[in-house]
Amino acid sequence: MYPSSSSSSSSSLSSSSPLLEALKPEERGLHLIQLLIKCANHAASGNLNLADECLCQISRLASLHGDSMQRLAARFASALAVRLVKNWPGIHKALNYDTKWNKLELDQARVIFTKAFPYLGFAYAIIARTLLQAMSAERVIHIVDLGSADPKLWAPLLQSFAALPDGPPHLKITCVHGNKAVLEKLGPKLVKEAEALDMPFQYNPLNVSLRELTKDMLKVRSGEALGFVSILNIHVLLAQDDQVDTQFRPKKSNIDVKDCKQMSEFLGMVRSMSPKVVLLVEQEAHHNLNHLVERFIEGLHYYSAIFDSLEASFGGLSSSSEERFVLEEIFGREIENIVAWEGVEREERHERYAWWMVRFCEVGFKPVRLWLDSMEDSKKGYKIISQRTSLMICWNERPLYAVSAWTC
Repeated sequence: MYPSSSSSSSSSLSSSSPLLEALKPEERGLHLIQLLIKCANHAASGNLNLADECLCQISRLASLHGDSMQRLAARFASALAVRLVKNWPGIHKALNYDTKWNKLELDQARVIFTKAFPYLGFAYAIIARTLLQAMSAERVIHIVDLGSADPKLWAPLLQSFAALPDGPPHLKITCVHGNKAVLEKLGPKLVKEAEALDMPFQYNPLNVSLRELTKDMLKVRSGEALGFVSILNIHVLLAQDDQVDTQFRPKKSNIDVKDCKQMSEFLGMVRSMSPKVVLLVEQEAHHNLNHLVERFIEGLHYYSAIFDSLEASFGGLSSSSEERFVLEEIFGREIENIVAWEGVEREERHERYAWWMVRFCEVGFKPVRLWLDSMEDSKKGYKIISQRTSLMICWNERPLYAVSAWTC
């Protein structure tokens, strides 16, 4: 049982504190997990004093500059702290918590993520191959990019289409993105690439969010072979008003998070345009849960694998890589959104491929079986495995990202 009063808890804390620093790394990691879950339970039940005392213990063991478990714990503890502070909206606002990044930070993070992790590289290879197979016989192609805006995806694809035996098709890329500067940066790069390839090309930027996107904005013309690509973006449409109380607990425990009108309408809109192929890359995790503790534990499992792979990419405890810190800041903000936010503000509602299959099939899509030659770095632990009709990008045996394709 947990202590019934803050005084007895404080006494327990102070008496155990000298022992904390003496723990071995494995013991410290296990103790951190236990403390984090205990703290999440206190936060979920609204017991702020006990949650605060857990955070005091965690702070003595966790560190942004420690091993992977210490760094992970520091991120989850920070997210819990933000959640607790939100009980006092005035204090929360005065501390100026901001989940937005400026353009420079986002651009830097995107470059580092693509360079340091093979995850996106694997996903891009699968997407390019699938699009080429689906569209190689078409002469007029229209691909809608739902938010990635990454030239590392599109420039090589232009080169592949330009090398087709029958010559390059007419290619139009519509890019949907909420940041106008990102769109303005991508356009000239793709136009320049198309000119160098002597390829008929049209770039159509749409400075809107996925929620604002309408069928008319896409200006799909008769005769165009249409495709859609979404990379780690479409899950934001699962955000909905969960009707939380003043302590950020769901007022209704029977809200069905799987029944999301906004997502169904969006996928229905896409289906109504009869695309040849829709490609989806999403986190293979289940964070679309109403109960805080459930998604907290799911998040611990998922992001522990992410942080372990960061450790392999950038080195161990002796490494003070600035690039690793930037990447962990990205994941830290995801963790904060999962743990600290509720309602429509909680956008990191990742779902596993099995649930995406349900959502896509409900509006009339059929899965396309994906095949790809083995891509594996046994030294670093990255691999791709086939699961049902999708491909899973894994760290060791843990699937982290799912790539799937859909057709009408």
